[in-house]
Amino acid sequence: MSATADVPTGNTFDKYGSSNPVVKRLMTGFHSTLDELWAQAAPRSILDVGCGEGVLTAEWAERLGDGRIVGIDLDDPKLRADWERRSRPNLEFRVEEATSLSFAEGEFDMACAIEVLEHVPEPEATLAEMARVASGHLLVSVPREPLWRGLNVARGSYLRVLGNTPGHVNHWSKRAFVALLSRYGTVEEARSPFPWTMVLVRL
Repeated sequence: MSATADVPTGNTFDKYGSSNPVVKRLMTGFHSTLDELWAQAAPRSILDVGCGEGVLTAEWAERLGDGRIVGIDLDDPKLRADWERRSRPNLEFRVEEATSLSFAEGEFDMACAIEVLEHVPEPEATLAEMARVASGHLLVSVPREPLWRGLNVARGSYLRVLGNTPGHVNHWSKRAFVALLSRYGTVEEARSPFPWTMVLVRL
């Protein structure tokens, strides 16, 4: 994942801060599903892999109260500036490589990767490390394919690459993604907030 001058590492569009009414509606569904699965897992500590600017990480830090949360991502000056703005007593941001985490086995109740695995060259290695350092759950989401590409084409975006969003190197249907996650534990929930796939796995 690389950064541009204006866009944080791994992102090509600020969906969390968009004022577009269609994007806002889609993100409302995304957040609602994410909140439901988060509540079902009821974590006391969290590792947020590929946390980006830390928008969700900071939200979860508030919800955890005194519970520990660590957000990790690749080194990027823009991200570091955002991390400094979102500091909380129970929140730590670190530069880490997701395929070789520095944490102990079972150090967190839950490990999350929200809109991350489509960007990483080694998704299986990333998931294996997440499962190693978590003791309770994995919570992950990715764009649902081929729907995601089709929607991009329909709006005239990224036509030269058949609708593939820049930076997306992995592509899963809901069925394929659930099958992948089943290797690491029991899939408790597999949801489809349009146009994503979101999965909660009990380890």
